[in-house]
Amino acid sequence: MQHGEPLDELVYSEVMFSDTVSGELPEHKRFIYETAIPYFEKRGIPTRVLRGQKTYLDCFYHIVSRGNAEGKLASFPLTGRCSIQRDCKLPPIRTYQKTLPQDTVYYLGIAADEPIRLARLKANQTSLLAKYNLTEKDAQAMCQAEGLLSPLYAFTGRGGCWFCPNASMRELRHLYNAHPDLWQLLLELQDVPNKATERFNRSYTLHDLDLLFSLEGEQLSFFTYGER
Repeated sequence: MQHGEPLDELVYSEVMFSDTVSGELPEHKRFIYETAIPYFEKRGIPTRVLRGQKTYLDCFYHIVSRGNAEGKLASFPLTGRCSIQRDCKLPPIRTYQKTLPQDTVYYLGIAADEPIRLARLKANQTSLLAKYNLTEKDAQAMCQAEGLLSPLYAFTGRGGCWFCPNASMRELRHLYNAHPDLWQLLLELQDVPNKATERFNRSYTLHDLDLLFSLEGEQLSFFTYGER
């Protein structure tokens, strides 16, 4: 908008944990629907919200049909390989793109200092951030100035689903402390039998993480009590 670039709409593909539970952290979901979407609507730019047919649970309970894990539940996605993006996020976008004119140009939010991602852009994709030589830091400052910086950035440098195996320990700790209901949903999946893998990420099962965060809380309570 600042440079008068043509923009017809924003497209947001919301990954779902289940049919009723979003894959977005609650505070980020509120930011999207109560802050970001209204901000652009007031400026005449609508947002098209897409959702795929598959949810995280659909992928989790998918029965593997070949390989060493044949007959088992696919369970937790592998770290570093976002099967959830492949199976849940991208399909509705691709389906919607088929309804658009062939000469449609897609703006992607890739900063000027992300050369690897920029190199992957296709002929009908462009980055306005790169065009105007704006870095990730510049983009964050612009969002901050417009009141469009997600509350996620108070505790992480990335956005992602709350069940992402690539989440940092700080993100997982936030989920454990701030959203025990969502954490409980993951713990319940850990107890499901016949899984292809027991680990939630490269290093830990969810029960490992649950014990770790519980002990951290007890230690903090001990030191807090001792300082009284």
